[in-house]
Amino acid sequence: MMVLHGYWRSTSSYRVRIALNLKGIEYDQVTHDLRTGEQAAPDYVALNPQRLVPTLDTGDVLLTQSIAIIEWLEEQYPEPRLLPEAPHDRAAVRAMSDIVACDIHPLNNVRVLNAIKNDLGANATQTSAWISHWIQSGFTAIEALIEKHGGTYAFGDMPTMADCCLVPQLYSAERFEVDVSAYPRILAATEAASRLPAFEKAHPSRQPDAD
Repeated sequence: MMVLHGYWRSTSSYRVRIALNLKGIEYDQVTHDLRTGEQAAPDYVALNPQRLVPTLDTGDVLLTQSIAIIEWLEEQYPEPRLLPEAPHDRAAVRAMSDIVACDIHPLNNVRVLNAIKNDLGANATQTSAWISHWIQSGFTAIEALIEKHGGTYAFGDMPTMADCCLVPQLYSAERFEVDVSAYPRILAATEAASRLPAFEKAHPSRQPDAD
């Protein structure tokens, strides 16, 4: 049995939960509350020196970084596919995924928000503007990519790694009350994906450690 070390509201943990569910892999969960700094506890640092979630314990190896974990799952459990067969199509899915995982999420995660508030003195209005700017900037690019490549989902008519990343990011945008009305293709793709059992089961509100 694999063990996913994460946190119910962590969007990077959310991505991995979706991928595990889509692959039909059973797993246990261990929570590390980011609000209280549990990810810095010595026993967890021994698993993940970066002090971030998620970490996936496969029973043989420890894997960190959500995209690396999803790519590993794709290689070890190739069906159903989360990356298309054609190399140029895989690149398009990776591009959408990376916009979320590399360009949006890192600038809006807990440690960065704490830094701009505590170290740089940003007030609530400025912090909200920061969050909205980076989400909307990334969503503008993804909206264009979905226009080019999308179908029922972000890429084509089967859920992919792009949906594993996009659905949690929309959850985060809504949590932070970011206006996403300008992105109808994102909204349609995420609504379609969110109706799938693998996505429903992975939703933060359905996790054992949820508030």
